[in-house]
Amino acid sequence: MKERYTIRDVAALAGVSNATVSYVLSGKKKISEETRQRVLKVIEDTGFVPDMNARGLSGKDTRLIGIVIPQTEPGSKLMFHNTFYSQLLGSIEFATRRRGYHVLISATDMTQDYLNLIRERNLAGVIIVGTYESRFWAQLKELEVPVVLVDSYCKNDWFHAIRIDDEYGCFVETDYLIRKGHRRIAFASGSIKEDGVMQKRFLGYRRALEKNGIGYEEGLVFEDVVSYESGVRIAERIAQSELGITAVAATADILAIGLLSGFYRRGVSVPEDISVIGFDGLEETEYTTPGLTTVRQPISMKGELAVDLLIENIENPKMERMDKVLQVELVERGSVKQEAAIGSG
Repeated sequence: MKERYTIRDVAALAGVSNATVSYVLSGKKKISEETRQRVLKVIEDTGFVPDMNARGLSGKDTRLIGIVIPQTEPGSKLMFHNTFYSQLLGSIEFATRRRGYHVLISATDMTQDYLNLIRERNLAGVIIVGTYESRFWAQLKELEVPVVLVDSYCKNDWFHAIRIDDEYGCFVETDYLIRKGHRRIAFASGSIKEDGVMQKRFLGYRRALEKNGIGYEEGLVFEDVVSYESGVRIAERIAQSELGITAVAATADILAIGLLSGFYRRGVSVPEDISVIGFDGLEETEYTTPGLTTVRQPISMKGELAVDLLIENIENPKMERMDKVLQVELVERGSVKQEAAIGSG
């Protein structure tokens, strides 16, 4: 005998659909007595114990929404070292609870195991943050579960999407440094992957250089993972280099905060010796010394809109696909100084 039976096992043994088993368990729909007794007999024989998420016919009945968040690096404590994710998750959880739903958070890759989890927990819908391998998207579509992608450049015609224009955001970031007189600008980034957020921001960095007649140098790109510790490491590498760097454009505030700390440890003054700009607009950037200049994105609004869009789709399965792009803004503080003169590129 199996250690644990699922609702699908019961349905197969009773010769009925998963929905019929759900109806028998919930009593929400009239089922013939013969069918009901057959299902109950299988439940008794197998020792099947339904959980709260198996009691609904559809995902709408479970009122449980799955949230997929990427790990920042293998073996790390998931995403909680970057308060971007804490803020995003907080807004998603609050908006979900306000609408009478609950969340199931998973820091994982979009794999077959997660597709199985969607089936087994009968999720009402899924919010997927970040970019993952595309080979499971078609299978996810077949589950007919509403999906909202956040910060994803997945090429699809099926799922709703909410993001900012990451390429433009990093263009604004880098162009601002150039307008402040900087021409030797380093780029501090997480892993630059095809069709990922970091790649889009990298393209924005390059576009700003090109627009201002500054040649791109591969040696000025410092690629690591998105974390405070990575920012410290990158600062140490820049401080030890002889590249003449006067400013650093970071692709995330958590990286930029690490840069501030790393430069301080090396006796490099910000902004007197080197300027630093971040990206995200985290609350912590107001309290660093100096205050961090950053490109702010509407993190909480992004989470709230993802929930609103997902629940609208749960309640209206035939709604058209939506693709929303939110605006960013530059927030000037004390971590960037005006260079005395623009040198040659």
